[in-house]
Amino acid sequence: MSRDPGRLDLLFRAHRVITPAGEQPAAVGVQDGRIVAVEPLDVALEADRIVALNEDEVLIPGLVDTHVHINEPGRTAWEGFSTATRAAAAGGVTTVIDMPLNSIPPTTDLAALDVKRTAADSKVHVDVGFWGGAVPDNLGALAALHDAGVFGFKCFLVPSGVDEFPHLSTSELAAALTELQRLDALMIVHAEDCDVIEHAPAPHGRGYADFLASRPASAEDTAVETLAGLLRQTGARGHVLHLSSAAALPVLAAARNDGVRLSAETCPHYLALSAEEVPAGATEFKCCPPIRNAANRDELWAALQGGSIDCVVSDHSPCTADLKCLDSGDFAQAWGGIASLQLGLPVVWTQARERGVELAEVVRWMATAPSDLVGLHRKGRIEVGVDADLVRFAPDDHWVVDADRLHHRNPVTPYAGRTLRGAVRRTWLRGAEVTGSAPTGRLLTRGN
Repeated sequence: MSRDPGRLDLLFRAHRVITPAGEQPAAVGVQDGRIVAVEPLDVALEADRIVALNEDEVLIPGLVDTHVHINEPGRTAWEGFSTATRAAAAGGVTTVIDMPLNSIPPTTDLAALDVKRTAADSKVHVDVGFWGGAVPDNLGALAALHDAGVFGFKCFLVPSGVDEFPHLSTSELAAALTELQRLDALMIVHAEDCDVIEHAPAPHGRGYADFLASRPASAEDTAVETLAGLLRQTGARGHVLHLSSAAALPVLAAARNDGVRLSAETCPHYLALSAEEVPAGATEFKCCPPIRNAANRDELWAALQGGSIDCVVSDHSPCTADLKCLDSGDFAQAWGGIASLQLGLPVVWTQARERGVELAEVVRWMATAPSDLVGLHRKGRIEVGVDADLVRFAPDDHWVVDADRLHHRNPVTPYAGRTLRGAVRRTWLRGAEVTGSAPTGRLLTRGN
């Protein structure tokens, strides 16, 4: 018996749906993994399955996280594709773009990209794409990586923390940007100035203030200014990763006003945490660039709301518990990185609602804007023609973070014991519910 072509595979009915036009009641129809209808709530549509959201739930697009360190292969004990993508789905994230480090080998040539894709194949519970890396010795490899479909290239302006991914000097950055301008490829930059950090006090011991002094805001400000100047010279596209220093915002604004193609992101930890609240020895708070003071955090929020910062992504950067030096609490020795892939949405939403920010804005920062950054326009929104990546979200739910219930491989988190608002109740990838049992994610390439 032939199937009725007018009958949908799946139909969502919700009094609250976040669409590009804002929040509204709607019926969202899905066929063959794509959204094919966004209609008034009570419109007559036939479907094999109907999902009616409760009054306390909102249908939102799956989040797009363009800054995730999965680390497999080579450092799979830190994180792996299976665990990371299950954590992503549990947090309402349906697309991640994996960073070119800290895996071994790093994704700095075609052979390494093949190794990475092989490692990920058949393990991912959400869709996964890959960044390439720009390091001092791989200028000639960038074009081939670009042709192979990486979403752009990451570089560091300070030591990355792993020897196999060295940082670029200013002249090497200029050469790489010249090549990427030719390719019209995006350079994403860990923007801290090497010279400023070398002349800052060395970190030592359990005091957070001492660690913070070792990564001063001026290191970010100087690096952003260097990047903006080289983008002006080369005409390339650039993106500032994990911006923590609000003092760099005027440099970003001036560059944009001059027509420089420069965007920026920040992260949940910079929007939710502050230096004043970090206890001595609490190395689970360590990240680079660091969490700064509460006044700086407020300025980041103002910049987000004003459009100076484009998006919010996790910088999920996990490691094994021993590398966090939780026993000694030594900030100098601990690995710098915060694992928050599963928690990003409720962390940001908890802060946003206290500041009177609408959920639609949070969705734009965490779904639509990151998808636009990497050219995945069929992700991160609820409209006809895009992938049916959808999340059943209860914005008024409150719950306490239990690290043992997190899905990423090493559940070390500065959010343990915190009460958060907003719970992800279900996640769908291309119209199929993500259960965590059978991986159904795909490996993405730029433009597909």
